[in-house]
Amino acid sequence: MLKKPLIISTDPGIDDVVAITTALFAPEFNVKLIAATWGNVPLKNTLDNTLKLETFLKTTVPVVSGAVRPLLRDQIDASDVHGKSGLAGFDFPSPNHNLLKTGIAAEAIHEVVAGSAEKVSLMQIGPATDFALYFRQFPEDLPKIEQLVIMGGAIGRGNWGPYAEYNVAGDPEAAQIVFSSGIKILLAPLELGHQAYVTPDVLDQIKQSGRTGDMLYHIMSNLHDHTESNGREVYDALAAGMLVKPEMFAFKPAYVIVDTKSPSAYGASLIDFNNFFNKQANVQVGVKVDRDQFSEWLVSSIRNINS
Repeated sequence: MLKKPLIISTDPGIDDVVAITTALFAPEFNVKLIAATWGNVPLKNTLDNTLKLETFLKTTVPVVSGAVRPLLRDQIDASDVHGKSGLAGFDFPSPNHNLLKTGIAAEAIHEVVAGSAEKVSLMQIGPATDFALYFRQFPEDLPKIEQLVIMGGAIGRGNWGPYAEYNVAGDPEAAQIVFSSGIKILLAPLELGHQAYVTPDVLDQIKQSGRTGDMLYHIMSNLHDHTESNGREVYDALAAGMLVKPEMFAFKPAYVIVDTKSPSAYGASLIDFNNFFNKQANVQVGVKVDRDQFSEWLVSSIRNINS
């Protein structure tokens, strides 16, 4: 099987680690670069966490330092959910700094895309800052992007405000640049995480899935964002699932715009399914996911890492 090139923008973050791990070992994709950006915790931590994860997994994908803060606003923080370091619950090895590329994320992403013989897929599982900077700096690359899969936004209520979801609220101006880029976008909004939460039974299956499964079990068990059934909502893994197995999802086209003005709804993603804005759809929004299929795919992906 010919693997498709993939670039990941991430802010680890516990659910980021689940998504990165499944993407790194997906037989369909060849991860060419990981850009660690500010997000769930400060850049120093997200960069360190990315390098620690790769050291643990014994992978050698180059890592580049991304944005240290949003384009315009002050940085927000989700350490109450992910722990102060961003990866509570497991003792990772010291990071392998040999994987760290010099330079900035936008230039490193451009280097990969411009040098690729085929179109490159992108996965955004943190704030949009780095991809926004990349799109603005290298617009000539846009025709070379196969697709962008995003975990972010909310169809209804948010988790950082009444209508704002964390990843979009972190850098609304950057998110608006990305949504208006004209490339193919698949979106995994907050609601899919509510649908596809990982049950205690699935967590136990993951725990029994070798060395990597044990690591993922311990960090997911420390994710302070869980359901009434004591399951865990691993939102970012949905983006990896969309890349690898889009048939698990039902999509609906929509025009998506981000509120960058209102003091009450700043950072809200306005998802227009009904042409109220009289604008052509720019995003395929995931509206439904089969939880059983998703759980089966997640466990199978983790087991295959250690097989």
